[in-house]
Amino acid sequence: MSENPVAIVLRDVEDADLHAFYSYLQDPQAQSMASSSVEDGTDPQAFDSYWAKLRRSPTAVTRTIALADDPDHGVVGHIEKFEDEERPYVKYWVDREYWGRGIGTNALRIFLDDVVPERPIFARQNRSNEASLVVLKRNGFKHIGQDTGFDAMRGRMVDDIILRLA
Repeated sequence: MSENPVAIVLRDVEDADLHAFYSYLQDPQAQSMASSSVEDGTDPQAFDSYWAKLRRSPTAVTRTIALADDPDHGVVGHIEKFEDEERPYVKYWVDREYWGRGIGTNALRIFLDDVVPERPIFARQNRSNEASLVVLKRNGFKHIGQDTGFDAMRGRMVDDIILRLA
């Protein structure tokens, strides 16, 4: 994490934020490191359908990660809690332009402390994304297993690390 992390806020996801979220999926370098539940990241309708379903879910919690000095327009990512096989999971995405500035670590800490205090909570992270694994471990997640999971955007199986925060 950088010595002077960027100040952020978490706020409710607004329809206007989805354009920024969609644009993040178009970055090939970010795609290679992160998993996505959107089947076709290049298809705006598939993206809209995924987010509409997520926002309607009674068990999901979504937040926009925004710059504290410009919370209405400074959208830099999103974070969410969702249920999978009756377990709560957390995942997040930060725009590559903002990587290495402490945003993921701080957003996850705020989300876990102030928005979703339930425990245990789990995370599933692509094994190759070491930076995200560091963010999760900095927030107290412990490696509890591994699995092979389907990455919808890549259309193939990937090796994942399963983590838990007690």
